[in-house]
Amino acid sequence: MKAKHIRKAARILLGANLIFAGISHLTFARNAFKAQVPDWVPLDKDDTVVYSGIAEIALGSALVLTPDKYQEAVGKAAAAFFVGVFPGNISQYQHKRSAFGLDTDRKRLVRLFFQPVLVFWALKSTNNI
Repeated sequence: MKAKHIRKAARILLGANLIFAGISHLTFARNAFKAQVPDWVPLDKDDTVVYSGIAEIALGSALVLTPDKYQEAVGKAAAAFFVGVFPGNISQYQHKRSAFGLDTDRKRLVRLFFQPVLVFWALKSTNNI
């Protein structure tokens, strides 16, 4: 399989996962996502979850639907989003908040190491690196 096809499949998979995560922010996992919102965020936790869910649906849709010539920009936006929400993952770890099966310090710590993977995935699947 050509590298171009692998990148496209990876991009579509990442986009689909973002769409699913965004929908879950707005529906069945809404309360669980509140556990990741740091206390210092100046918005209501529920509003923050809703806004981030909308952003995930938009980014996921863009990864799936945007023409190839704009994919690098979309990949950079998705990578920036993953960097932007990372403090929420850190907050969840620091405050020992259980959500999504992350019910031990070890699981919450291991989760932190997956965020750079998402950044890399967003950039690599859109041919930014």
